[in-house]
Amino acid sequence: MAGTDIASVEAAWRARGFGCDLWTDPPGKVWKDYTHPVDELLRVVTGELEVEIDGLARRLKPGDEVFIPARALHTVRNVSGTSARWLYGYRER
Repeated sequence: MAGTDIASVEAAWRARGFGCDLWTDPPGKVWKDYTHPVDELLRVVTGELEVEIDGLARRLKPGDEVFIPARALHTVRNVSGTSARWLYGYRER
């Protein structure tokens, strides 16, 4: 999976207090203006995503990881021409 060992990422995230789930989006999918009451981690497995956090956009490729602070306004866009697969996890209380 593009060099990402999902089981290893999941174990590392759980050790840091985060859950871990796999998500797949079709080309062009946009999740616009979301917030969560807890911190979130996101890591690209395949494809490319643009993640915008509080107005600052960053393009992510496979293996790239980003931290999204609790209550930060964020948008996730699949900017690749194929499906994008990514891991996400919320800080567990």
